[in-house]
Amino acid sequence: SHQSARYRLNWDGREERQSSSGLIVTSGTGSTGWARSIHQERHSQVRLPDPTELALAFFVREAWPSPTSGTMLTEGRIEGQDHLVVISEMDDGGVAFGDGIESDRIELLWGQRLEIGLAQTRLNLVLGA
Repeated sequence: SHQSARYRLNWDGREERQSSSGLIVTSGTGSTGWARSIHQERHSQVRLPDPTELALAFFVREAWPSPTSGTMLTEGRIEGQDHLVVISEMDDGGVAFGDGIESDRIELLWGQRLEIGLAQTRLNLVLGA
């Protein structure tokens, strides 16, 4: 829907309640699309991951400052054992989906926690001869 996402964001020992248009998380292979556009538009100092690098980058879309929500924790890099934690504060529930495929989503009801980090297993692309 067209409502703002409301959640608590935890990363790097910091927590902030936010209201925004959502979050973009990218791997190195995905860092040439939407995430790159956000990165360039805001002149971000966060280094986007290279395609083979074990890292993710995240960007909060259009964080809204208010008496109850902040705009200080809007981007970062996830490496090693780091996790980005999103705790839903959506009365109607929010959603999380990958690669723009909204039909393949999981609901995030009030209080549910989503942890985003590096996977234990990596995909490997094998090119045929």
